Amino acid sequence: MINTKHIGRELPPVTFEVEKGRLRFFGKATGETRPEYLDETAALDAGHPSIPAPPTFVFAAELDAGTLFSLLEELQVPLGHILHGEQQFTYHAPVHAGDVLTVQSTIADIYAKKNGELEFVIKDSSVRNQHGHQVLEARSVIVVRNPGEKSV
Repeated sequence: MINTKHIGRELPPVTFEVEKGRLRFFGKATGETRPEYLDETAALDAGHPSIPAPPTFVFAAELDAGTLFSLLEELQVPLGHILHGEQQFTYHAPVHAGDVLTVQSTIADIYAKKNGELEFVIKDSSVRNQHGHQVLEARSVIVVRNPGEKSV
């Protein structure tokens, strides 16, 4: 069972610059076809200060930082036992190439269901830009399958 002492724990902040090339790659990988998400000139023509970030870009960039994998290791959760249960986003401001974002995440809750066969880790994140403005709030639910646990 995952120790609930981790509830309330803040993860190390992750800071990264939103790069044009990375946004283009992400847009193509996710099937984005709108030109402003793939081309700087089209973005400027559409009224953006640079290429805008697609909605789920920040979530993917945070995964690249590896803090989630470090957390799972500390919680002694085998990577092969996790499922992505849910993701929620609340957007407060657009993100564009050139922005520098800082993601601060907290373990909001840990609980079990089905007599421990399933455990849930709830992670809340706040994302601020280089001006200190909150651009995004996110909540992710990580489901941990414990196949060795059986209901009594």
